[in-house]
Amino acid sequence: MAFKDYFKFNKDKTTFIFVGGKGGVGKTSISSATALWLAEQGKKTLVVSTDPAHSLSDSLEVPIGHYPREIKTNLFAVEIDPDEAMAEKQNALEAQKNSSSPDALGGLDFLSDQMDLASSSPGADEVAAFEVFLSVMTSNEFDVVVFDTAPTGHTLRLLSFPEVMDSWVGKAMIAKAKLGSVANSLKNIMPFMDAVDNPQTAEDLKRTKEQIDEAKKVLSDPDRTTFKMVVIPEEMSIYESERALEALEKNDMVVDSVIVNQVMPDICDCDFCHSRHKLQQKRLALISQKFPNQKIAEVPLFKDEVKGQEKLLNLAHILYEDKDNDEVAQEAIQL
Repeated sequence: MAFKDYFKFNKDKTTFIFVGGKGGVGKTSISSATALWLAEQGKKTLVVSTDPAHSLSDSLEVPIGHYPREIKTNLFAVEIDPDEAMAEKQNALEAQKNSSSPDALGGLDFLSDQMDLASSSPGADEVAAFEVFLSVMTSNEFDVVVFDTAPTGHTLRLLSFPEVMDSWVGKAMIAKAKLGSVANSLKNIMPFMDAVDNPQTAEDLKRTKEQIDEAKKVLSDPDRTTFKMVVIPEEMSIYESERALEALEKNDMVVDSVIVNQVMPDICDCDFCHSRHKLQQKRLALISQKFPNQKIAEVPLFKDEVKGQEKLLNLAHILYEDKDNDEVAQEAIQL
């Protein structure tokens, strides 16, 4: 089966593709190239960067912001900014404080302090990423959403968020009861903070719970969500990816393929190139051994940086359409 045939699309339902791996293996290039190629195939595509160190805009060479923007026909992009997401909540909170009674201000000031703390705490980026995931998951506005994820540890925390949120909703029910009268003034910012005896509260919580349950189903549905692991032919990348795959499988995520990036060609009359090629061939054999149930595809090492839409599409055609890489000629290289 050709590598491009591993994409599965569902009529009227969004397909989700997570691209992940160790830092520095080229996840953003693969994500950008994949999104460009899918858009070229006529799929309405959204590429989302969940990495706090955003490089999606650098890769595509277009400005990308906190909200989805159209890059070209069928292609939209967004770089999630946790600071901006938290700032929006803070602005809504300040507006609420300005129109609240003196009795409620103490609770609102406390919540403002907590939000300041949350904005700088570890995991704020995963919270923002998960909120975007929930919004695009429930809208089915796009045919496919490609997630350019943060390095492995961040990604595993993001994908465990449905379980965390499920537990958190239950705790929120207790919290709103303890907040008492202050909860009324928070309902426009956090719907579940409504009054205890308000029927709308139960309905909001039920809807949130349903969204979380749906997210868990979608993430574990191989017909809608898959994970593509990007590695380079080096031991550290291979072993970290092996551990990540085991963790993903425990979260019921399907890793359908492994993309080996930066594969060195065997160039004649270049001892350095030949030595690197021989070493990488051993690592490629190790990759085949470590990932027997995944489709393995190779992306060559290019002589220049792969950035800009033309070069990224060339990468995509090599990866998904088996186009020959004609960049490296089998000629002598003087080092």
